[in-house]
Formats: sequence, C-alpha cells, structure tokens
Amino acid sequence: MGVQEPGSSEFYVDRNVLNEISLDEVARKRTFSIKPPLKERVKDSLRCSVPKLKRSVLGFLPVLSWLPRYSLRDNALGDLTSGISVGIMHLPMGLAYSLLAGTPPVYGLYTSFYPVLVYIIFGTSKHISMGTFAVTSLMVGTVTQTLAPNSNYMTLNGTNGTAVLDSTALYNDRVQIASSLTVLCGIFQFAMGLLQVGFIATYLSDPLVRGYTTGAGIQVVLSQLSSTFGISTSLYTGPLSQVYVNVCRHLPMTNIGAVVITLVSLVVLITVKELNTCYAKKLPAPIPIELIVVIGTIISYYANLNGLYKVAVVGQIPRGLLAPRNPDISLWGSVAGSAFALAIVGYAISISLGKTFGLKHGYKVDSNQELIALGACNLVGGFFQCHFVTPALSRSLLQETTGGKTQMVGLVSSVFMLIIILEIGTLFQQLPKAVLACIVYVNLKGIFVQFWDIPALWKSNKVDLMVWLVTLVCTILLNLDMGLAVAVAFSIITVIVRSQLPNYYILGRVPGTEIYLDIDAYEEVKEIPGVIIFRSSTTMYYTNAELYLDALQKKSGIDTGKLITQKKKREAEEKRQAKTEENKAKKEAKKLVNWAFEKSSEAGFPGDDLKTQKSSTNGDGEMGSSHNKHTLILDLSTASFVDTVTLKTLRNIFKDFKEIGIATYLTGCQGEFCVVEQLSIAGFFCESIPKSCLFATVHDAVLHSLRVHGDKDIILYDYVSCHSSMLPFVVLQSTPNQLI
Repeated sequence: MGVQEPGSSEFYVDRNVLNEISLDEVARKRTFSIKPPLKERVKDSLRCSVPKLKRSVLGFLPVLSWLPRYSLRDNALGDLTSGISVGIMHLPMGLAYSLLAGTPPVYGLYTSFYPVLVYIIFGTSKHISMGTFAVTSLMVGTVTQTLAPNSNYMTLNGTNGTAVLDSTALYNDRVQIASSLTVLCGIFQFAMGLLQVGFIATYLSDPLVRGYTTGAGIQVVLSQLSSTFGISTSLYTGPLSQVYVNVCRHLPMTNIGAVVITLVSLVVLITVKELNTCYAKKLPAPIPIELIVVIGTIISYYANLNGLYKVAVVGQIPRGLLAPRNPDISLWGSVAGSAFALAIVGYAISISLGKTFGLKHGYKVDSNQELIALGACNLVGGFFQCHFVTPALSRSLLQETTGGKTQMVGLVSSVFMLIIILEIGTLFQQLPKAVLACIVYVNLKGIFVQFWDIPALWKSNKVDLMVWLVTLVCTILLNLDMGLAVAVAFSIITVIVRSQLPNYYILGRVPGTEIYLDIDAYEEVKEIPGVIIFRSSTTMYYTNAELYLDALQKKSGIDTGKLITQKKKREAEEKRQAKTEENKAKKEAKKLVNWAFEKSSEAGFPGDDLKTQKSSTNGDGEMGSSHNKHTLILDLSTASFVDTVTLKTLRNIFKDFKEIGIATYLTGCQGEFCVVEQLSIAGFFCESIPKSCLFATVHDAVLHSLRVHGDKDIILYDYVSCHSSMLPFVVLQSTPNQLI
C-alpha cells in the first residue's frame, strides 16, 4: 500500500480493497474508548483545585479577566467618546420604548442604567449595547396592557359624571407587572445559562428571527400611530388585534400640532441620519441627532404646545433613583408563557449581535455566558423596576463606529444616564410624545430593510422564504407570543417535511476517477454494468424509511416483491411438475415391469419423457432471469444515526435482494463512528449479513463486486481488466486472495 504525489494536480493510490474488517486492521481500530469512564468524569467535575476554581470564577465573572488588562492608552479615548454617544442615544430611546412597554418614561431611563452596569460584570461581548429595544418593549407592553387595561381604571367624575382615567393606579400596576415579568425572564435566562442550554436559540432560524422582528416592527409602528396623530384609540389585544386598529375612525380628531411636529421631526431625523451614513468615513463621529429631544423640549416649553394645542407630552419625570421592590410572584402564573417567549427572543437577538461583532473583531463570545449575563441584567433590573432589556442594533452599531473597544463603554453611558436621572431628567417633562414616536420610526430602519430578504430568499431558498413570510404574517395578525409559537412550529414542520421528502439518486462513475455522481445530473457519468449504487440526500429514519424503500425499487427498476412472488410461483410450479413427472415415472415403471413379464425377451425406455422434463426445467430457469443486476450498493454517507425502523428496513433489503440473487453492500458509514457502532450494538451484523459487506468507499464496494462477479459477465470482467485507465487519478487494486 502506498501513496505518491508527483504533482499538485494529481495523485496515485495503490492499496487493497478495504471492507470494514480489513479497514479496522489497517487503521488499527481502538478496542477501548479514549474518554475516561463516567465515574471518573463525575469525580473530575466535582474535584476542586486552584486552577479550576480560577477558570470557573473568571468564566462566570469575565470582568475579572479583562479589567486588570485594560489599557488606558489604547482604549480610554475611544470608550469615552463611544460611551457619551451611546448615552445620548439611551435618553430618547429609553423614554420612547418605555411608552411602548406601557410604563412611565422615567422607567425607561432606569432600564438604561441598572442592567447596563450588570452586563459590564457578566458580559463577554465588547460591542453590544444593552438596554431598551423596540420589539421586546412592545412584547412587555402587550402583557402590561392585557393584564392592566385602561378600562379597569376608569372612575366617574362626581361633578359631571364623565369617566376619568386613574393614571396613577394604572401606571403603578403596569410597572409592577413589567418588573415582575422581567424578573421571571431573568430567572429563565439565568437558569438556562447555568444548565448550558445556550444552543436553544439555534431552533430560531435566521429567517424566522428576521421575519419575527420585521413583523414586530410593523406592530411597533401601529402602536405609535396614536402619538403621531395625537389621538386616543381603543386597545385591543390577542389574536387578530391589529385588524381592529381604529386609527382611521379617529382621524377627524387628529391633532394638527402633533402632525406638524411629526413631519418636522421626521424630516430632520431622516436627513441627518442619511448624512451620517453618506459621510461616515469623513465624520469623526456621527452627528447625535437624538439630541433633537432637547430642541423639541425647548420649543414645546416656550410655545406651551400642551396648554395651547393639546399636544401630548411625556409628563412628570421624578428626580432620583427608586428603592428596589420585590416582584409580585402571584403574577408569574399568568405571564409564564410570555416570559419564556421574551427570554428566548431576547437571547436570540443578543447572541446574534454578539457573535456578529465577535467574528468581525476577532474575539469569542460565549453563548452560555451571554445567557447568564442577560439573565442577570433582567433579574437585577426587575428588582429596580426596570422592564426587559436586550441589545439594540442601532445603539450597538453606534458603539462600534464611534470607537468603542471594551465593555467600559457601558460604564461611561451609565454615568451619563445617572446624571440625567439625578439632575437633568425633569427638564424633559414637556417633550412631545410625537417626537419620541419619530425616534422610534427612524430607529426601525434596520428592521425594515429586512424586507429585502424576500427577493434574496426567493432566489436562494424558497422554503426559508415561506418561513420568513409565515412568521411575518403570524406576528402581525396574532399577538407576539402566539405568533412566535406558530412560527417555530411551522419552521420545525418544514424541517420534518424536507427530511421526509429527500432526493434519491442512482450513482455512476465519472470516467477515469473513483468519483461517483448522480447519473441523471451528469452526462458523462456511466452506470457500472450489473451494479446498482443508491444514495439518499438525508438520514433514513422512521419517518422516511418506507419512502427510501419505495424510491430504491423505483430508481433501480427492480420490484423485489413482484420478483419474489414470481419466484415462489415458479418454485411451486416446478414442485408440481416434479410431482407429476414422478407419478408418470412410477406409472411407466409399473408398465415396464408388466411388460417385462409379458415379453421378457424385449426391453425399452421412455427417453422422450425425460427430454420433455429437461426442456421444461430449462424453460423455467429462463423465467427467473428478469433482471441483469448482481450487486446493490447502498451509500449511507449521509446517515448520522440509525433507529430500529432503519435496522429493520436494511435487514429486509438484504433479505429480499438476496432472495432474487442480488448481493447487497453498505458504504460510507466510517465518517460517523456512531453508525457502525449502533449497527453492531443492535445485532445487525450476523451470519447472513457479515461485517465484510460494509466497505470504506463506494469504489471499494464496486471493485469487490466486479472481482466476485466478473467471471459471470464478460463485459464486467473486461471493465475490471481495463480499470488501469484510472492511473492518472486513483488506482485501487483488488488482490486475488482478498477475503469476502
């Protein structure tokens, strides 16, 4: 056995044909596991040592790893600039997204302060900006408005009998609901992180997440229409709630002042945002157009927009921080489903952004540690009456583009937010809500550009396009929780359907190589005479095993059931003919005996009858020759596991094809050690199915088959004798003494 590499474009291989037995000998298969026993692994996990303790502490608290090595010279200026820029953006987004969550605006400022500090300690991403996010804020708002609707807080005015909203009681209850929901989300995320189940987000495919966030973005826009037009609309929640949006019915009551503020704010925001994009390379830092809230507040205050034109404003923003407050555990039963959905969506967004920036800048983001960090942010934030947090794309991009290099950016932005909460926050009480609505609209640009996924997916993968569209429609028409559940279910169904309807191929050899490809897809690929090579595009298991067998018979053109039935009929007919001939022979023998007594001088023998018998037998033998195949090779290179149905199907294939005179071989299992191991453990290999029927490659199985059956077919024998034409590529020699 040897390998030569005479040039970069060709190679030569000279070796024996390898089945599973000979491959184990050549490769020296281990008879023991290199993994330590379970008992030893458990002991090792429980054993405590100083290096192991250090790794555990540094892994759980990443701040202890990067903070001592922090370089003031390299990172301080960029982190300071980025932190101030992100802090400026936190201000309007905190105010706006708090309204989405159904809580007073000041709680959005708290949400932009406490969780950011916690992420500095536990987080592993250097560029994501933790805080409020439109989609998750809307999901929180759906829960708060469902459990605490306005109608439950209407009281009658004793003077004129009109209904008046008790806003103090309403917002107190909504804050309690939002913070309790956030604590439960944090518990879910923290527990999943400790249990190392960060992989759960992989069940939310990229088309599903993008379709979901796009649909949620549309719901965010619909929720802000009342602030845009300065009108009050009735709240509907649950399935089909967006169908009942009654903005149009209230358009005659539109507040002109709110519409003018909206138009002016949109023009200014969009213009400056586009300038930031066009001149990103020339500007030292993006223009902080979010400071329009300052201009809007000044104009609103001096023009008295609220008093003269009834323009809705933010309202009271108390100064200072609030004491921590215990969550209302009695609410957890009614919000558990929403909390779990919120925890998964928030984590999917967070890890997606984190890994994107990690790959771009060359550092690793630990998915399980990110789950712990996100859980800690929400767990601590919930006690301080914050609502759910997750990174926002717009803030994270700003943090990266303004020179942020470490988690220290979060500390700078938190100090900025603390100054606003303690001293400056009260100045924004006259800020029009229409300005905040415009900030929400503009920051949704990154979500709405995802509509370009539709033409891209139409060209690349229509199944993913279906997932994207179904998720979008379900998110818009159903509530966010139910829409997510339906989208995940549909996505899983598409995977199941695709695994149940794989592609099946009959393979042939590319001339001059040992490569085997689909004969229908390549013109130059030729079938091996007498050999059927069959491959499935996916793993065979219980849902598609019957389809696998049907496709095998259809593609090969061999109906084993029909041939076996014909064989049995033929054998029964042969037995009947043999019995008839035997009876005839007995009668003839009896006649001969009688005749011998009568004419002892004469003798005779019924040779014509024997000739008839021989002719009949030959005729029957020709009936069974309904195909010219002698070997079936099943390429299992796509198999990753085998179940009991697969084992049963393979046994039946071996049995049925053997009964009609076709030998069956398996190939391609060596890439998945567990497949060979599972076949052995399940007792698949036996006297009728020896382990030597499993070959290393398709070509090994073909050469073995041709050597065994070559003397029966002159075409196949010639093919083997001239396979040396493959010399410029790969030569596999089959030795005469190779064991079958």
